[in-house]
Amino acid sequence: MSVSATLRPPQSERNHVRRLSGQDAAGQDLTKGPTVVVPEKHLMAPSDAHEVAASIELARHELEQYTLRSESPSTPPESQVTDRFAYAFDIDGVLIRGGKPIPEAIEAMKLLNGQNQYGVKVPYIFVTNGGGKTEQERCRQLSDQLEIEVSPGQFICGHTPMREMAQKYSTVLVVGGEGEKCRHVAEGYGFKDVVTPGDIIKDNTDTTPFRKLTDEEWENSRARNFNKVEIEAIFVFADSRDWAGDQQIILDLLMSKKGRLGTRSETFDEGPPVFFSHNDVIWSTSHELSRIGMGALRASLEAMFKAVTGKELKTTAFGKPQIGTFQFATRLLQQWRKDTHGIDQPPDTVYFVGDTPESDIRGTNEFNSHAENTWFSILVRTGVYKEGTKPKFTPKATVNNVLEAVQYGLVREQQKLVKEKAAPQTAVITE
Repeated sequence: MSVSATLRPPQSERNHVRRLSGQDAAGQDLTKGPTVVVPEKHLMAPSDAHEVAASIELARHELEQYTLRSESPSTPPESQVTDRFAYAFDIDGVLIRGGKPIPEAIEAMKLLNGQNQYGVKVPYIFVTNGGGKTEQERCRQLSDQLEIEVSPGQFICGHTPMREMAQKYSTVLVVGGEGEKCRHVAEGYGFKDVVTPGDIIKDNTDTTPFRKLTDEEWENSRARNFNKVEIEAIFVFADSRDWAGDQQIILDLLMSKKGRLGTRSETFDEGPPVFFSHNDVIWSTSHELSRIGMGALRASLEAMFKAVTGKELKTTAFGKPQIGTFQFATRLLQQWRKDTHGIDQPPDTVYFVGDTPESDIRGTNEFNSHAENTWFSILVRTGVYKEGTKPKFTPKATVNNVLEAVQYGLVREQQKLVKEKAAPQTAVITE
C-alpha cells in the first residue's frame, strides 16, 4: 500500500544528519542553482562545483553506511512514497547508450524504488525525444534493460503529444522509423487515414529516382490512387531511414495545391503543415561521437525549400525543449502519482536528468520559469555533453552519471527537510 511520506533519516542517524545544518548555511546555492535561460535578477545565483562534489561525496558516504546496516539481521522498515519531489529522465545518454544500459542506471532505479537509507520511494517518469515505436513497445524494452517494470503511464516519446492532433487531421503522411511501425503508432493515436512514403512510391515508382522498394516494403505498402487524395498534414515521427527519398516526397507536398501530389502551387504556400517529433540536431549512440538526428533533417528540409522556392518554410517541432512537452510531462506525472501512489497534488520539485544542454537543460530551465513548482535541471556526462566543454545552457547541477544525479536529489531533499525542522527550534531558542 502506497503512503505519502517525506524523507526522514533513520533514528540512529538523526544527530549525525543535524550536524549538516552548518553546511546547509554555507551551501545555500545548492537550493538555488545557477542561471536559467533568459533569467530575471532574482533567479541569478551561482552554483560552485565544489558544492556539487560535496553533496555527491556525502551521498556516497551515507550509501556506504546504509550498505553496512543492510547486512545486519534487522528487518528494514517498509518503504514509503514521498509526495515532496519526483524525477524525470531522458533516456539515450542518461540511462541507455547504444541499446545497452549505462552501468549506473540499474542502481539508480533501485534507489528510487526504495533501496536507500531514507526508506522512501520516489515517483519518476521518462521523457525522451526518441520514438518510432509504440509507447508499449518502448516500455517493454526499457523494462528489460533497467530490470524494472515501466508502464506507458510514465513514459513520453517525442511523438506522444502528437496524439492530441488526431482529431484535427484525418489524412496524414507519417515519415521515419523502421518498416510500418510509425504507421501503427499513428493509427494507435487515432489518426484515421495514415499514408507512408512507401505508399506513394508504390503508386508511382518514378517519385524517387534513386529509391526502390524492397519486396517486403512493396508488400506492406498500401496501393491507392493519390491523384484523388489530399494530405492534410505531415508528421515526422522518427528519424528518416532515407533522407533523399523522404525529403523529395515532403517537398512535393509542400509545393502542391492543398496536399495533392502531382500538382504545383503558384505561391508555394498551399501545402500541408509539417510537424517534427523533436528538434535534436545530434544525439548519443554507441559511437564515440554524437550522431546527427531529426533536427538536422528539419534544418535540411527548410534549407532545400528556400533554395527551390525562395521562401522561408515554417515547421513545428514537439519534444524537448518545447514548453508543450514539459506541460504534457507535468500532466502525465500528476496522473501517474495519483493512479499509482494516491497522491493528488504536484510535487514541490521535479528533478530532470538529461545529457543534452540544448534540449534537456534548456527545456527544464525555461519551463521552470513558467511552472508553479520547481523544475531542477541536472546534466550528466555520459551522453552528448562532454567534460571540458561549456554547455550553452547552464544546468543547476552537473554530475558524472545518473546514479549521482539520484544521490544528489536525495541528499538535497534531506538537507531541505532538516532545515525546515530546525527552523522552529531556532526561533524558540532566540526568544
